[in-house]
Amino acid sequence: MKKTSLEALHREHQPDAIKKRLDRKNKPQTISDAILGGIDGCVTTFAIVAGAVGAGFSASVALIMGFANLIADGFSMAVSNYEAIKVQREHREELRRMEEEHIDRVPAGEREEIRQVYRRKGFSGDILETIVSTISQDRQLWIETMLTEEHGLQKIDLNPTRSAAVTFSAFLLAGSIPLLPLLFAGLGIQRQFLLSALLAGAVFFSIGMLKSLVFAKPLLRAGLGTLLTGGAAASLAYLTGYFLHHFFAIA
Repeated sequence: MKKTSLEALHREHQPDAIKKRLDRKNKPQTISDAILGGIDGCVTTFAIVAGAVGAGFSASVALIMGFANLIADGFSMAVSNYEAIKVQREHREELRRMEEEHIDRVPAGEREEIRQVYRRKGFSGDILETIVSTISQDRQLWIETMLTEEHGLQKIDLNPTRSAAVTFSAFLLAGSIPLLPLLFAGLGIQRQFLLSALLAGAVFFSIGMLKSLVFAKPLLRAGLGTLLTGGAAASLAYLTGYFLHHFFAIA
């Protein structure tokens, strides 16, 4: 990762620049949803291809199983992500209602919670009391402070519909790539499998590189890490198909 120059850092930390940055509303990021859907989609479909080849199935069987699982698993993952984020939002709203009730019924106790939170941060004396007084004078600030400091909830409000859509789209896009060689029957199953493996490897490595660019991680290490993860899953699927086919005569 290229370091930001000292001059640029000074510009970013001027009062006006800081104010402008803090005034911007934090937008929920969906890159994690895309990465999750992309990796799982590619793993799912290539694992089916590998398992089918290991078991000695035809390319048409692997293709049908692959696309069927691509749609079903993609939808399942999107729904699961939607429900998980929806539960998070409902949990936050429930805690918000609870804090509102506590402020109304035991305001002194809630002020003491603020006091102890900021005392643990190193404040004391008149400064501490000023902080407590300032926060408790603004009801919304008081509630948001308790949600963040007491319950550890993030301020960014995630959108379950957007996250589900991103997950599903990434799952379908990445998951369909390893299946493409199976559409060309003239290649033969071994060549189809080899091309599928190469395409899946390229998808895994690309997703890893995407993570490195977004989260400022070493490019090659991130790419190889994701490639190894996907490769391990595919190897397990191939060995499982091979084992069941040859030792239990399942075909």
